[in-house]
Amino acid sequence: MPLARQFFSKAEQELLLKAIAKAEENTSGEIRLHLENFCLGSEIKAAQKVFNRLGMHKTKESNGILIYIATMSRKIAMIGDKGIHEKLGEAFWNSQVQLLIQEFKKQNQAESLAKAIEACGQMLGKYFPHQSDDVNELSNDISF
Repeated sequence: MPLARQFFSKAEQELLLKAIAKAEENTSGEIRLHLENFCLGSEIKAAQKVFNRLGMHKTKESNGILIYIATMSRKIAMIGDKGIHEKLGEAFWNSQVQLLIQEFKKQNQAESLAKAIEACGQMLGKYFPHQSDDVNELSNDISF
């Protein structure tokens, strides 16, 4: 397993950044992708710590989504802030994570992750449509 910074090639990272930007076009919501090498313990708890560290809990409508991947530990979590979590519930996050796990096993990481980002964007757009005064509250960059 490659280290987090090398997990995706430069071209794959560009694909993911474009997927985030496209997913956010129709919503006031925010999507972040975080990769790290190891997760010792619960991936959900680790994702929650990263979520807070990235300031994702500070969005105006509490509608940020974090996709967390620990590359060496082979763990994935997807969590949403209160506003979007209340709309989608645990079942949505779990189904997206299960799809990612299946696709990662098939070595289809970047494309499947781009599709998951797209699915998140669609759900955010449904419940938090883009507003005329919308600003990008969080960086779209992949965090490591």
